Amino acid sequence: MRILIVEDDDRIARPLAQDLKHQHHVVEIAADGVEGWEYTQATKYDLILLDLMLPKLDGISLCKRLREARYKALILMLTAKDTTTDKVIGLDAGADDYLVKPFKLDELAARIRALSRRSLETKSPILSYNKLQLDSNSAEVSYDGKNIALTIKEYMILELFLRNPNQVFNRSAILEKLWEFDKVVQAGDRTVTTHITNLRRKLKDAGMSENFLETVYGMGYRLSRKNN
Repeated sequence: MRILIVEDDDRIARPLAQDLKHQHHVVEIAADGVEGWEYTQATKYDLILLDLMLPKLDGISLCKRLREARYKALILMLTAKDTTTDKVIGLDAGADDYLVKPFKLDELAARIRALSRRSLETKSPILSYNKLQLDSNSAEVSYDGKNIALTIKEYMILELFLRNPNQVFNRSAILEKLWEFDKVVQAGDRTVTTHITNLRRKLKDAGMSENFLETVYGMGYRLSRKNN
């Protein structure tokens, strides 16, 4: 998932972002409500973790603005306020869930998984290509029953192509979807090429065809249409 954290307390935002990245999410941080709004106008997020008390534009106002603009991301409110009234206000503003600070990271992870299941009810958590399987719940990849150890970015690239089997992605599109804003320029096209090369090698070593991800010359990459 692509996640935006809108939180002005860096002591909360940074560790939270690191934990979510380890769970194979792309994460960005906005330090106030106005910056959060600007981020959402620049890209589409799957989930927004939104603090209630924010400078410049509070969380409730930002949530209302997003819903009025028909922004479809899931919104999970994070706040120190624990009254029923506050929860009702947040949910009425358009939030999908509400988590009270302080919270444990495993509880937040469980809430995110629940929200994800709710939004993807028609999609199976198991993505398959012949004998290859990716379990998005456990973040495990296997071929013919044997686990394949992938880096976080390799996993994310594989998931991107399995979820979009007929779509061609060029390097710029892959960078935009799977790298944070501040790391896109630093990463560059060569980084994408390296990750795809390594992914192809690991899948081939596991017994798959080298052409699992085929190059569409002049356009980018696509899931191979050949049956392995």
